Amino acid sequence: MMYAVLCYNDEQMVCGWTKEQDDAVMAALSKVHDKWEGAGKLKPSIRLLPTSAATTLHKSKDMVVDGPYAETKEALLGFYIVDVSGLDEALQFARELSAANPGGAYELRPINLYIPGAPVADVYTSDRTYAGDKVSAE
Repeated sequence: MMYAVLCYNDEQMVCGWTKEQDDAVMAALSKVHDKWEGAGKLKPSIRLLPTSAATTLHKSKDMVVDGPYAETKEALLGFYIVDVSGLDEALQFARELSAANPGGAYELRPINLYIPGAPVADVYTSDRTYAGDKVSAE
């Protein structure tokens, strides 16, 4: 099962690190990355540029604004994709990241893979229920 591990942290703090502090955190994270990549479980990992580099499109108004969608102290600073046996193993990965990079939070979400050009039948199957679905009483 694949999970997105969304990385939230205090952007002002992280962007305030010296090069030495950033290098130390990245070196610690690299050990976690190497372990999980060696096991074939780490897929793409993304470190986002600061929210000051973001552009947001408000869909209903077709309005483009500079900056992030949400103004919060803790911002989405990056994410990982991991292919693991389930939530427990995804949490183990997040806990190892936490030991290497303190502060903030990791949000884990199961994902379905969409590959452009591939047949889409059954691509979006999940345990999700939709408004109007009849739920059987068991």
